[in-house]
Amino acid sequence: MNSNINIDIVSVKVMRSHDYCHFEVNLSSSSAATPEQVDELRKTAARLADKAVEQYKTAKRNCELIASDAQERTWESRRIARLEEVPETERTPEDQARIKAFRDKAYIARRRFDYEDEWEESDDDRGPLF
Repeated sequence: MNSNINIDIVSVKVMRSHDYCHFEVNLSSSSAATPEQVDELRKTAARLADKAVEQYKTAKRNCELIASDAQERTWESRRIARLEEVPETERTPEDQARIKAFRDKAYIARRRFDYEDEWEESDDDRGPLF
């Protein structure tokens, strides 16, 4: 690269597309005085865009797991309701164990993606309880 270039202000833009979503990072600097510093700024923008895509993939998978968990919880709830209709003296040990496990299991635990940002979580941000 030609290091004799006079750089006053630099702006770089990096864009990534994934799964019909677009992630764009724009960075600018008035202190990048050499082509090497501009290249570092570009690399930083590229890393941030790549990180956004990876976070999107993780968050999307997380949403799929939440939906799957909710469906499984609904099915298990129906199974347990049918088992509870049977008199307790007529239930098999497996049925009683399944009912007890269902009652004891904590369904409050949720999958939630953390974007590695630091902020206070409000009660409304906790997501659905199953």
